[in-house]
Amino acid sequence: MEETQPVLLARQDGVAILTLNRPDKINSFNVAMHQALRAHLDTIEADPAIRAVVITGAGRGFCAGQDLADRATKPGEAPPDLGQTIETWYNPLVRRLRALPLPVIAAVNGIAAGAGANLALAADIVIAGRSAKFGQAFCKVGLLPDCGGTWILPRLVGQARAAGLALTGDILPAETALAWGLIWRVVNDAALLDEATAMARHLATQPTLALAAIKQALQASSTQTLDRQLDLERDLQQKLGRSEDYREGIDAFLNKRPAAFKGR
Repeated sequence: MEETQPVLLARQDGVAILTLNRPDKINSFNVAMHQALRAHLDTIEADPAIRAVVITGAGRGFCAGQDLADRATKPGEAPPDLGQTIETWYNPLVRRLRALPLPVIAAVNGIAAGAGANLALAADIVIAGRSAKFGQAFCKVGLLPDCGGTWILPRLVGQARAAGLALTGDILPAETALAWGLIWRVVNDAALLDEATAMARHLATQPTLALAAIKQALQASSTQTLDRQLDLERDLQQKLGRSEDYREGIDAFLNKRPAAFKGR
């Protein structure tokens, strides 16, 4: 039976935890899951108390990508318009996560395959359980990596490794993903969600405007000249220098006390 809530949202201590919740399908995407995730992101963006986000998967895997049964056609039927699916659902999701002015942590449990792998890599920080695996399975069904895969893979692991992953569809264990610079950290499976949530809670106490500016600058750096990046750093720093959190940080430093950042 289909899960009635394909994505769960929990909020506590300034952190929103999004749990992909189709465990019987290894949390593969269908339209209902896309719709639920979009609605929860609306909620997160509208709640100023939320200052960090964790995305994880229910059950034995993070996300197996697109639910292929949802795209199957019978003999004689017209093939599905995958371009429309990507334009309607996947591209807006990746753009939204990258632009979200909050740190996003992916807590990857088990398999992250296809669009599921690239959804995780769209996060700012990826923490994986030791049993986690990443796979660009698109070529196995006659497709190319989407959900930003062809953009982010070469930037994270270089052209040679990106080509190898995309052209073979080989599965990459978490420890290798860490060694290659694809992800930030590997932890014991049982500690995964606790570790990711603890990091999110810490980030939720930090100067949110500064974290958002860091996201913006890092993402811009791969397509900008040094001169343009220097100008961007100048402009963002100018804005941050007028924030309450900057004044609080300086005062806390000078008075040798912990800073109490408010995210503004």
